[in-house]
Amino acid sequence: MKFPKPQNLKDIAQLIDCEYVGNDNFPVLGMNEIHVVEPGDIVFVDHPKYYDKALESAATIVLINKKVDCPDGKALLISEDPFRDFNKLSNYFKPFNPSEKSISDSAKIGKGTIIQPNTFIGNNVVIGENCVIHSNVSIYDDAVLGHNVTIHAGTVLGANAFYYKNRPEGFDRLLSCGRVVIENNVDIGASCTIDKGVTGDTTIKEGTKIDNLVQIGHDTIIGKKCLIASQVGIAGCVIVDDEVTIWGQVGITSGITIGKKAVISAKAGVSKSLEGGKSYFGIPADDFRSKYKEIAAIRKIPEILETLKKQNNK
Repeated sequence: MKFPKPQNLKDIAQLIDCEYVGNDNFPVLGMNEIHVVEPGDIVFVDHPKYYDKALESAATIVLINKKVDCPDGKALLISEDPFRDFNKLSNYFKPFNPSEKSISDSAKIGKGTIIQPNTFIGNNVVIGENCVIHSNVSIYDDAVLGHNVTIHAGTVLGANAFYYKNRPEGFDRLLSCGRVVIENNVDIGASCTIDKGVTGDTTIKEGTKIDNLVQIGHDTIIGKKCLIASQVGIAGCVIVDDEVTIWGQVGITSGITIGKKAVISAKAGVSKSLEGGKSYFGIPADDFRSKYKEIAAIRKIPEILETLKKQNNK
């Protein structure tokens, strides 16, 4: 997320009432999660396990809960609770703006697009030409849809990321300030949910077709011409490359990559990155050749046990 105008380190530190290391006028251009940071961005880190990753990232301002040596060309914001202060900044620069109408006056809707009754379209939404948005669809603030997009009834674009910090008093939600971006010629079935990015975009690329009852988590990128069948659940920060096919009830864990033209069979559980150009099934998912060898080996267990039993009885 980029700020409406450039800020400086001193002003940001005053907003969250924390110490800082760096020049007062050190430029601060935005804030992002670590996987999408750029120079000028703030990234937050609150666990020693990830200090080095944050300090060595592209971010030039690190919001951290310990005084450490500041890398050359960077600045630090020293906070007792970086998670809380990241939320403070999110709320300051991107506060929730309630809508007063079913279709916001600030929404831009292209020529030839059809909006069916009982649809909600939030602030600053952009919808391209010749789209069809069916009834009871909710499109939250700042979403961007290309041309020739079809969205069926009951789908929600832009709900909050499922991202919480476990505190003694309960779960604390990380505020979501990102967007959902749907490119041209995408079809989305009924009752799907596509969460917005925490600070970046959740993106569905051109030509992808999504069945009913599919969940796509925050900051995930679905490539071009993918097919995703019903009841698939994809966690946050996943990259699905172009022309991937995912069949029904597949579950995919966060932060992994599915290679181009991979095919994942129904009910598979994907817990690691998968190479493109192969077919996968099972829990955990593996390519067909490896999985069939595994199944064949398992089927031999009774025979092996019987052989061992006979040997022991001699």
